[in-house]
Amino acid sequence: MNTGRDNELNVLKLTLHDRLIGYLSGFVNGRNVLMFADEFREDAIRPTFSLITHPRFPRSDKVMAEPWIRNQRLHPTLSNLLPEGSLRELIAQGLKVHVDSEFHLLSYLGRDLPGALIAEPMAPEDVPAFVLHSLGSAKAIQFEKITRENKFSLAGVQMKFSMKAKDGRYNLSTENELGDWIIKTPSTKHKDVPLNEFTVMSLAALVGINIPEIKLVELDRLDNLPQINLPDEKFAFAIKRFDREENSRIHMEDFAQVLVKYPHEKYNSANYEQIGRILYDFSGDGLSDVQQFARRLLVNILLANGDAHLKNWSLLYADHVTPRLSPGYDIVTTNVYIDGERQYALNLGKTKDWFTVTLQHFQYWAEHSGIPWRAIKPHLDDVMDKARSLWPEALKQLPMNEQHKKHLQRHWGMLQNDFRLR
Repeated sequence: MNTGRDNELNVLKLTLHDRLIGYLSGFVNGRNVLMFADEFREDAIRPTFSLITHPRFPRSDKVMAEPWIRNQRLHPTLSNLLPEGSLRELIAQGLKVHVDSEFHLLSYLGRDLPGALIAEPMAPEDVPAFVLHSLGSAKAIQFEKITRENKFSLAGVQMKFSMKAKDGRYNLSTENELGDWIIKTPSTKHKDVPLNEFTVMSLAALVGINIPEIKLVELDRLDNLPQINLPDEKFAFAIKRFDREENSRIHMEDFAQVLVKYPHEKYNSANYEQIGRILYDFSGDGLSDVQQFARRLLVNILLANGDAHLKNWSLLYADHVTPRLSPGYDIVTTNVYIDGERQYALNLGKTKDWFTVTLQHFQYWAEHSGIPWRAIKPHLDDVMDKARSLWPEALKQLPMNEQHKKHLQRHWGMLQNDFRLR
């Protein structure tokens, strides 16, 4: 229905490392259009906005030649920057907008997004004339004033907040100060999730998984949280942001962005071979990154993590241009919360079943990803050697719920011989 205002729009200026990327226009009727700036599109050494815009990536020029147009939801490259689930609902409720009004969410969260992208609201008089002319009879209007505090954004279905650490306390990041830790508060649905994640990430590190610094933080050390329900538990889980260094930003993107999938497609629209192939072909150190990737694939099986979907694998652009596999994150023993769970998130060698997978499935994965099997198998053997020798004793000392420990130990005994821990 035409409201008489369908030609009115707000405009966000998108920048990356102080370089103009382009302009994102959001119409009153929900249509949104991203136009790349000529100076960005034509620069062969531009910073990488997304791997699909990298000059070496197939058809990147074509991808950037035309505007990216969507309705309500933003293009997946931008949509995946926004929170999911309860956190999104909390923010949308405070802004008094629909949870699918992604342009409004981005305009609010645009100064502390994952990675280095900044999205800044523009005053109507600052919008370049060519942007309006290219959109027909469009008219730029003033953004509605937003006074809601607690600006943060990190994708995921748990309540998680970008916070700044200072003197042993953690405060929600502000307009002028970037958060350097992600704090995940306890779940009202599942018991002892912070203890679970801290334990599992610690076990992963013992077998050669690259992870950021992690901590358990007492809840009374968290300041200025929004009004959310919390269970009677003592700790939150804290993980250092690898896309922040002091008060500067490092660009990143998850594999839902790389593969141009929306968050709801993160479980069923790709497989681990596609991720492996992209890492091997485009990473600044493809062999090292696929070896680390293979280690994490095995660790997710060993630790009964069924949630290693597209959004839980990311690329990091530390030099502004070249992709590398990011450190590991969001590794949790999920089958203690899901009765009868026996599958990981995406296909590996044509199976998702923890209890049937063998080294042959990994060999199939490597060969169909174009990766030499001889470069992968020693890393899987090393993971198994370390897990069998270190994990049983380490688990006794780590803070995971005792029932969860027993569940994990049973899981170890149900795996195929190649991966069984006795």
